[in-house]
Amino acid sequence: MQQENRLSFYDEIRKNKIYSIILMFIVFSLLVIFGYIISYLFDKSYFFIIMIFSIIFSLSYILFGYYQSDKISIASVNAKLAPREKYRQYYDLVEGLTLASGLPMPKLYIMENSQINAFASGRDPKHAVICVTTGALEKLDKRELEGVLSHELSHIANYDIRFMTLVAVLVGMIAILSEVFLRSLWFKSSDNNDSKASIILMIAGIIFAILAPIAVQLVQLAISRKREFAADSSAVKFTRTPTGLIGALEKIKKNSEMKVSGAVSPLFLANPSSKLKSLFQTHPPLEVRIDKLRRM
Repeated sequence: MQQENRLSFYDEIRKNKIYSIILMFIVFSLLVIFGYIISYLFDKSYFFIIMIFSIIFSLSYILFGYYQSDKISIASVNAKLAPREKYRQYYDLVEGLTLASGLPMPKLYIMENSQINAFASGRDPKHAVICVTTGALEKLDKRELEGVLSHELSHIANYDIRFMTLVAVLVGMIAILSEVFLRSLWFKSSDNNDSKASIILMIAGIIFAILAPIAVQLVQLAISRKREFAADSSAVKFTRTPTGLIGALEKIKKNSEMKVSGAVSPLFLANPSSKLKSLFQTHPPLEVRIDKLRRM
């Protein structure tokens, strides 16, 4: 019976990637539905003007953060480049994992913090960085630290920064469309499309414009949680054992909360703050992650 409950990390990686794509399709579908409502209630040229504005604004804002993601994340936590002579084990473990995975060597940073945590950033493997807290280096043994580093390298290998940037663009476009739609109702002529069907669609559009940004935000968080599960599974593929990452997550459960910028908190191995319900968090509960890892 116990054998039947074992999880394959290959199956977990595949399932989590499929779930992420499905959730992203939901976000895209909401964008298309909202676009249809606007094009029906307003002049179609008006809809295209909004779309062009939304795309330009969203892409400009998000792509700047995307191409500067490694520099922004490192600067926001005041991390310093880790000198090889002082952190030899840190370098040795990452170099061993990159050789095993075929990834290029990322830049390694240190964040002064007594709690156990780490994060990876960068738009692709060639521009990647890994940062660990001093607490992680002091409190984790070699096997546990290897598990943490393999998780972060998995985010790099899976192009999670790129994927989440694309999701953020779609989410941002829906938020802008919703805001513009609600504001434009004040200027809509009452003698245009004043049929009963049009009024019903107008009410539906208002409800959609209010609820859609909330819904896509929840979907974005769900995608983030799926990517964490995928990184856990990929970490097991790199190290061929879940024990190191399990040990690290068990110790992280005893952490007190870390105070970091909300913009970078989703990057961390574990959510620095655990006050919110799991539905509103970027990371799955540690207990669930540990349970899955134990069954691999």
